[in-house]
Amino acid sequence: MDIKKTAIAGTLESSDIQIMVSIGENGIELDLESQVIEQFGKQIKAVILETFDKYGIKNATVKAVDKGALDCTIKARTEAAIQRAIEKDHDLNWEALI
Repeated sequence: MDIKKTAIAGTLESSDIQIMVSIGENGIELDLESQVIEQFGKQIKAVILETFDKYGIKNATVKAVDKGALDCTIKARTEAAIQRAIEKDHDLNWEALI
């Protein structure tokens, strides 16, 4: 599946994460900004990359600004950004969301 446009999901509020997805060409290029990157950076990146893998997306540029989000929030925001970026936000595959 290919990214068709730049899309964003989430906020910069406490306990949330903002994910911006845009077209990429060299695999998944993930830039993570977080105050807890030393403690949870690997886990945050793993959740984001697993979500991209689930959608079969091989190339994208991802900017993530974490404000202390839990894994479920990270996954939900990543999925929302992907759905918007692949222009499927009005045609959700609910089985893929589980």
